Amino acid sequence: MSQNHKPGFIQVFEFDTLIVDEETFTASQLNALEIYHEKNGKRYFDLARNGVRFKEYVGAIKVGSLHIEVLPKADKASDDKKVWQDVLVGMLRKVHGFEAHVTSNSSLKLHPNAVFELYYEMFVNEVELLIHKGLVKRYRKIEGNQNALKGSLQFGKHLTMNLTHQERFYVRYTTYDRNNQYNQVLRKTLSVLQKFNTKPVLQSRINGLLLNFPELPDIRVDESFFEKLAINRKTEGYRKALGISKLILLNYHPDLSKGRNDVLALMFDMNLLWEKYVFTCLKKAGLQHDITISQQASRGFWEGGNRIKTIRPDVVIESGTNTIILDTKWKLHSKGEPADSDLKQIFAYNHYWKANKGFLVYPGEPDSLSGHFYDLETQSIPPEKGTYQAGQMWVSVVDEEKKLDTELGVNILKNLELL
Repeated sequence: MSQNHKPGFIQVFEFDTLIVDEETFTASQLNALEIYHEKNGKRYFDLARNGVRFKEYVGAIKVGSLHIEVLPKADKASDDKKVWQDVLVGMLRKVHGFEAHVTSNSSLKLHPNAVFELYYEMFVNEVELLIHKGLVKRYRKIEGNQNALKGSLQFGKHLTMNLTHQERFYVRYTTYDRNNQYNQVLRKTLSVLQKFNTKPVLQSRINGLLLNFPELPDIRVDESFFEKLAINRKTEGYRKALGISKLILLNYHPDLSKGRNDVLALMFDMNLLWEKYVFTCLKKAGLQHDITISQQASRGFWEGGNRIKTIRPDVVIESGTNTIILDTKWKLHSKGEPADSDLKQIFAYNHYWKANKGFLVYPGEPDSLSGHFYDLETQSIPPEKGTYQAGQMWVSVVDEEKKLDTELGVNILKNLELL
């Protein structure tokens, strides 16, 4: 196990185990995580003897005053947490489009709250932008007692409730204001950030933003709440802020019993993050070299018993007459022959997308291993070089300076002989 212990801050790698020691990770904090584990679908970690064992999720968890940072790792030889924190923050920024808004990597790098602050600051920036453009307003109906006659008088309720208060009127009317679910969820997220943020400059901005949401009611949110929030022409500007709100609020669990060990988790499936990072890097490189990079929609390949099974490759590359399928896998993989199941998966992709090449893409020292599928009709290796080609490719996550390799997309295209 590889851990980094500082007061109130622990760094571990994915699949590490964290054990209670009563100095940095207490029994009460473990108890809070155990409750969170049950309520949150047992996704981010497994329970171990007197501790927790992390899974394929990376990111950050705050339990009470303790910050736990779970880092990715794709190199057996390197335990340098500075490197892998930089990799994680860089990947998140790249994948979620934070580069245009958030402070540079240098200001976040190596800070104990780097992952949390990345999302906090992004959310604050988005809300500031929304306020500058003008928060969305909507019509809503109000019914109740007023000191002036406004709208339509609800005669029955007026007589019942105001028999001794003739100065009041029970009315129903329509108003047009900012009190709607879009702004209510922004306010709720800002309130959570106000509680968890530890950066003074950001706290001042959060406090200032909350002044723009006076008297908005608190709301309860769940998965269905966000599903019902329609994005249209008027609310398109809310899309990114609502995405971060959903990530934060659905992973926030207050400690209702003692109020000391609230839990907030911002955790990401490393396999999906790797897939999205490879695609984002390839997309950028493809635009520069007139190569089409896409994430194709799923296609059905089996149906039975009222069920349809689908397949979807991670990345599809189209350049001239070449169609190439990539299937990304975040794991340390020996440079031997690919597994039969992986080859069969690539074969299916090649067949359904009429691709002439397919590769499994792993993190690691740059290398490749290529082979060919037999022709379906002749049951022989096709004479044309590159036809029905399949294999494995390893690409470096970090460059020679131990920074996140920004040329990953270009390097993959070069390995595929497209540049």
